[in-house]
Amino acid sequence: MLIEQGWCRPVFVDPGEEDPLAAGMRLVASGEAAGFVGGVAVPTPDVLRAAARYVGRASGVKVISSSFLMLLPDGRTVQFADCGVVVAPDARKLAAIAVSSAETHRQLTGNEPRVAMLSFSTKGSGSHESVDTVRRATELLREQTPDLVVDGELQFDAAFVPAVAAAKTPESPLAGDANVFVFPDLNAGNIGYKIAERIGGATALGPLLQGFRAPVHDLSRGCSTDDIVDIAVIAAVQAIEQQTTGDTASAR
Repeated sequence: MLIEQGWCRPVFVDPGEEDPLAAGMRLVASGEAAGFVGGVAVPTPDVLRAAARYVGRASGVKVISSSFLMLLPDGRTVQFADCGVVVAPDARKLAAIAVSSAETHRQLTGNEPRVAMLSFSTKGSGSHESVDTVRRATELLREQTPDLVVDGELQFDAAFVPAVAAAKTPESPLAGDANVFVFPDLNAGNIGYKIAERIGGATALGPLLQGFRAPVHDLSRGCSTDDIVDIAVIAAVQAIEQQTTGDTASAR
């Protein structure tokens, strides 16, 4: 599915095309379409390769990543990242994922992002090289984006539950009220969003790809019709934002 320029009317690529994935990406690259949603019949790496080849990365972006918009049963909306693309990010990549996910959250919800860099450790309660990576990523974020509210390393409960935050990390600027959760690797992120969805009752919208010059989003091969509609609406919102501001919606 493509998002047409102007009023963002959906346009469907003819499945009879020799390569509808490439055909759709070329339309986005040429400006004939403002965004792309696909992947029902192909694996995620195929979508990523086609987007990289035809659409390209946004200026300044070195890490293509993804996030999920999570609609919680109590009405809250949070972002989980990265749950679909980057397998084992180093500190630099983890910081880049956090910046992209924060911007995606701001763009889609209108809320100021409050970023938690997650770990099995809270402020030194555990030690491991993975904890060190999260700490370094948090330091990089503070250096690169001083206006972003961020803290780490934090266990999920210390980032999400005010009472736990008060006990474990009373000095945290998040105070148990994070809305963007950056997992230390793809194992944790992918497992985490599926637990939140299947046991916790959250609605998971994504994976929303981040870092391309135009909105490009992947779909699970097990997605429902409602999933397709939801992601198309998200792509349209981002395309409209990009056209309105002249900014690149998924560039962060």
